[in-house]
Amino acid sequence: MDQTSENASQAGGEEKEKVNWFAEARGLALMLLVVLAFHSLVAKPFYIPSASMMPTLWVGDRLIVSKYPYGWSWASASFHLLPRSDWRIWADTPEYGDIVIPVHPIRNEDYIKRVVALPGDTIEVREGRIILNGTPIAREQVASVRLPLEPELYCNRIDGLATPCLDAFEDHRVETAEGIFFEPPTFRETLPNGATYLVIDHEEVRFDDHGPVPVPEGHVFVMGDNRDHSADSRASIGESGLGGPVPLENIGGRAEFITFSLDGSTSWNPVSWFSSLRGDRAWTTLRPAIAEGTAVGEAAERTAD
Repeated sequence: MDQTSENASQAGGEEKEKVNWFAEARGLALMLLVVLAFHSLVAKPFYIPSASMMPTLWVGDRLIVSKYPYGWSWASASFHLLPRSDWRIWADTPEYGDIVIPVHPIRNEDYIKRVVALPGDTIEVREGRIILNGTPIAREQVASVRLPLEPELYCNRIDGLATPCLDAFEDHRVETAEGIFFEPPTFRETLPNGATYLVIDHEEVRFDDHGPVPVPEGHVFVMGDNRDHSADSRASIGESGLGGPVPLENIGGRAEFITFSLDGSTSWNPVSWFSSLRGDRAWTTLRPAIAEGTAVGEAAERTAD
């Protein structure tokens, strides 16, 4: 091979090795747009950072939130990139018992709460019991949930300081041969559509008496299942709450199921990535059960037959 041919071959090889950075950047941008669109329109992951929804949701739960059940609004967009407004596309209304993602009225911060009153309802809370349209909902005390002591699980981190997530249940600590647990008073509530779920109510606090509050059209009233430790529709904005009924355009989605859950002991050690898993919580549905004997429950049974 002569020198000219050799130089031409080297030049050709150099051209092949050149990276088209514009094409690479365009491909990356397209991929990010697809992910953003999926998160905004279909579903996104969600992390539980506080105990406000215990016993249904534990700190460390990772779950999937669907974006389409109630239509789309400014709150649907990931990272809340859209300006706040009252528009909604393919709008729908949550059902009693749905676990939804309301956005704080001022801050672009996602909360997670349960819908307990719908547009047109009047809700009141007396001695911790929900009264809808003048009628107390069904509520009965059941066996206390058993919440394990997880000493490496911390919440309420402010200025670098945090407290154990279950500190508020210290008066209900029990020690057994199986370990240390908290067993706070637990109740089963059943809403008018038959949606039934567990709540914790162990203190007499200001949130135990609230209202009556009429829920305007286009709004829902939401509460956390950990009734004494939830900044929700009962709490003012100054108390980090939602300041009353939540506009439906501020609802960013519905919680569907838990994908996996970590107990706070995860570290850089790969072994801990598995040992910290709460295996019994994975793939747990977050749609409320329908109580037997209700009109909805009886209809479901007839359908199943």
